[in-house]
Amino acid sequence: MLKLFADLVLTYIGTVTFGILLNVPRRALNLGGWIGTLSFLAYRLCMMANMGIAVANLLGALIIGILSMQAARYKRMPVINFNIPALVPFVPGGQAYQMIKNFALGNVSEAISFLLQVAIIAGSIAFGFLLAEMINRMQAKLMVMFSSRWSHENRNNPRL
Repeated sequence: MLKLFADLVLTYIGTVTFGILLNVPRRALNLGGWIGTLSFLAYRLCMMANMGIAVANLLGALIIGILSMQAARYKRMPVINFNIPALVPFVPGGQAYQMIKNFALGNVSEAISFLLQVAIIAGSIAFGFLLAEMINRMQAKLMVMFSSRWSHENRNNPRL
């Protein structure tokens, strides 16, 4: 439990620090850090429940995508200010390094194993963002259908 708490604190710090490196505006740093932390918590809980690395990354990316779009609407800022820093804990850098190292050492079967892990993680992240986009578009359409004020303000918006 203490290790999980330490991981979450370090995830928040890493997400905010990466946001600073990317020149994310100050007013988006805290919210981006919390998005990264919450998505990493979901990832770790999935991994503790033995759901597999693909499902864990899919759920983490889905949470990042949904929360980033909501935060972008709330703060009236681009979505990329929230989802790129929050994505940092999910990047399969360790597996990519092991893949290159094993290819260089001639351990082809081990390298292919790491290559498949990288492909699975990257595909899960991409599919999670795709699902998040679909969920947010469905939410916007439902808001238009059920809210008279929203439908009046957005009646000429072809994207909704």
